[in-house]
Amino acid sequence: MTVCRKKPPARSCKAPSPAPLDPVVFTALRRDYHTRWGVALVAVDPEGRPVLGGRRGITEAQRECWRRLVWEAWRWGEPSLALAPDGTLACGVPLMRNQTLLGGLVTGGLSATACARGTADGAPNAAEDLLDRVLARDLTNRAHLLRQREAARRERERAEAIHAIKESGYDTLREAYLREEPALLATVKRGDRRAAREILNRLLVGIYHLAGNRLDLLKSLTLELVVMLYRAAVEAGARPTELLGMNYDGLRTLSEIEDEEQLCHWLISLLERLMDGIRAYRDHPNTVLLQQALRHMSLHLDRALSRDEVAQVACLSPSHFSHLLQQKVGQSFRDILQEMRIDRATELLRRNALSIAAIARQCGFRDPSHFGKVFLRRRGMTPLAYRHRHTAPTAPHELTRK
Repeated sequence: MTVCRKKPPARSCKAPSPAPLDPVVFTALRRDYHTRWGVALVAVDPEGRPVLGGRRGITEAQRECWRRLVWEAWRWGEPSLALAPDGTLACGVPLMRNQTLLGGLVTGGLSATACARGTADGAPNAAEDLLDRVLARDLTNRAHLLRQREAARRERERAEAIHAIKESGYDTLREAYLREEPALLATVKRGDRRAAREILNRLLVGIYHLAGNRLDLLKSLTLELVVMLYRAAVEAGARPTELLGMNYDGLRTLSEIEDEEQLCHWLISLLERLMDGIRAYRDHPNTVLLQQALRHMSLHLDRALSRDEVAQVACLSPSHFSHLLQQKVGQSFRDILQEMRIDRATELLRRNALSIAAIARQCGFRDPSHFGKVFLRRRGMTPLAYRHRHTAPTAPHELTRK
């Protein structure tokens, strides 16, 4: 449901028919709606002039109110609301035949309660109910309304993204990439299309904001985003050979794009195709998925890691991930993580002079005492003893040479 905002744009539809709907149908509709809401319906033409059910001698202000209701509903794809000249709420919905706007159904005298969103029992409010009745009788173009509603949603999301991008303080597109890239890669890898679209929309707004009206720069910046998306898709399991063919076709299409809207649709379409390509990961050998998980663990040993996080990286459910670890490696997630951390610790103990506490922190142990106990259990000696045993003493002749 939309509230009338500004004067509708210049109209380009054909001249309306004298009666936008059959009088018999209108009479039945009007009677049922009055029974439900206690208000009368009026059928008007696109200029707001009463055609059926209207009283004589309406004011110019009333006619203009009805006209705006019809055009706003047609424009935004949902019922429109406005404050009528008598101070009550009025609503309207469009009547259409194919792509032609014939007029609309309007009503006034509604209470705020009747038009409130989200009724307790989930039933439609007065404005939504009017549109439902019109749709049920096929008196308007459902496809047109859905298309307009989707366009309005995209415009609203873009406005919100513009506001967010301005508040974020991004000075360069690189800053936007660095902040948004990890989240975007994660959503792509786990196949979360909705979240990926939201992040991609924010980045697109950043691109438009920084590039202005320069289409060549828009395309250049978009290509950087494409590279990031392809890398995420490959890491998530999509086959590189298949992506190469998609890449060739996509670049050829990109070169033919002539405006910002086409560019946006192209990039969203590319994201969808990449998501479809990632589905192939389900056919990959389980070892490939485990390699992704183990690689993620090895790269982040210095921080807290949970089984659920690592399973998500491998695009596996936590329970299936645990099952695969036992099946392929013969150990639990906790044991594997501890062994990887102790392996990293032994390497650091042999090759540098960091303190035991510093090495513990680099290997994900926040408590040096706990690190010592785990190391002793897995290596049979303390970290300090291990360092003494595996650090070669300096030869006497080398001391003399120095």
